[in-house]
Amino acid sequence: MHSTVQSHLVMSLVMSDEVSLRIAVDLGYDLGDPFAVRFTFHLPGDTPVTWYFARELLVDGVSRPAGDGDVHIHPVGTELAEVCLVLRSPDGAARLVAPAPPLIAFLADTDRAVPLGREQTTVELDAQLALILSRGRESAG
Repeated sequence: MHSTVQSHLVMSLVMSDEVSLRIAVDLGYDLGDPFAVRFTFHLPGDTPVTWYFARELLVDGVSRPAGDGDVHIHPVGTELAEVCLVLRSPDGAARLVAPAPPLIAFLADTDRAVPLGREQTTVELDAQLALILSRGRESAG
């Protein structure tokens, strides 16, 4: 069983320059997949939608524009108070804005769990531990 880091925040789903909808978002980080973060968006009256993308992309996007393809992240303004997340799918695109402090705190928690750049070591250790434990069960049985 892998440990996780979890957090919750409220983001604004931007519908237009004048209209946005506040939605609850669960953030997750699983040590079993140490390169990825999980965002689960709770849309009113709809099934939650979950997106996975690179933790490093979120780290970069908090302070400067980052992302290729379906996920783009960039700070809003110069104060680093908010972060914009743009998600693209075949069904369309969504622009969400989040306060930066809870994202930064979440990233700090993930870094305490697995420091950036040390992810591969953690995956290897988990695999080795699982192998050792499975051999122990075989011997005992």
